[in-house]
Amino acid sequence: MDAKATALRTLIQASVAAAVFLLVMLLLNASEVFLAIFGGILLAVLFHGTATWVRQKTGLSRPVAFAVSLLAPLLLAALGLWIVAPSVSEQAAELADRLPQAVARLQEQVRQYDWADRLIGHADRVRDVLPGDSGMAGAVATFFSSTFGGLGNIVFALVVGLFLAMAPSLYVKGLLHLVPLDKRDRAREVLNATGDTLGSWLMAKLISMVVIGVLTTLGLWFIGIDLALVLGVIAALLSFIPNFGPVISLLPAALIALIIGPDQLAYVVALYIGVQVFESYLLTPFLQQRMADLPPALTISMQVLLGSLAGIIGIILATPLTAAVMVMVKMWYVEDLLGDGSVGSSKPPRQAHAIGGPRETR
Repeated sequence: MDAKATALRTLIQASVAAAVFLLVMLLLNASEVFLAIFGGILLAVLFHGTATWVRQKTGLSRPVAFAVSLLAPLLLAALGLWIVAPSVSEQAAELADRLPQAVARLQEQVRQYDWADRLIGHADRVRDVLPGDSGMAGAVATFFSSTFGGLGNIVFALVVGLFLAMAPSLYVKGLLHLVPLDKRDRAREVLNATGDTLGSWLMAKLISMVVIGVLTTLGLWFIGIDLALVLGVIAALLSFIPNFGPVISLLPAALIALIIGPDQLAYVVALYIGVQVFESYLLTPFLQQRMADLPPALTISMQVLLGSLAGIIGIILATPLTAAVMVMVKMWYVEDLLGDGSVGSSKPPRQAHAIGGPRETR
């Protein structure tokens, strides 16, 4: 019997190791799919939290509250697009026309320095010896493939988010059935805390994006940049990506300002730095009680790691994914396994309920 028990235990251990290995390989080879699923979970948290808040404030039934939480933002977005879409599309087309001129002017100014001229010349020679796909045709093909791939991921995440938000208890109960009976209450607590963290982080980030977009648009308009609206929209959207997003959003504004003159360039750079200082030292501390406090080095490391695995979608979702993983690690590993409760309470802050409404225990 001892030999049979040992053989059975060895078989179970080998099976678990093989399953973990296959799971890791699947995550590496289908990282974009898993990140798109996580994006759907993030949208489901937003939809569910909004529906719960509407239900709490109005007393509507859950299906009606869910429909209102979906239709109201869509109608507001459609109204906003109807009002500003012509201006944004016109400015976007003009921005696409001006950017090559700005790049050419930047190259002319940089070529005034001997070291820069030699560096550009070496870069041109390297580009000439590369395969044909590395030229303009390859760049266009890469752009369209990544764009349509990104749109497919967005549609997939939206569909997953809608189905998860319509019947969250169905999927939560199914997931809890995989957990031993004596661990299910703790698993439910961890899932609730993770959902609260994601919902509060997302709402705080959306508030931050709106503030950054408005401040950037008004600042550029005050400076005299005629493409202020589309540049403000770009700044708002890219601010969803911490660390890298603000830097990327500065580039088109700086190039457009360079066409006007060096003074405008200095004003634009100062404006973007001022908006980021306001967001980092005033707005973020105000919203910090509703956001996960993530170490910057950890956030950047996760962005680089997931970006190398899944591209732009990995960079976009790195921060909320890191926040969710930190909650699970703190509660399951640090508190339960190590028995260390000094890291703080695992309960989400009260402000999270104020944003998304009280969570429903299922």
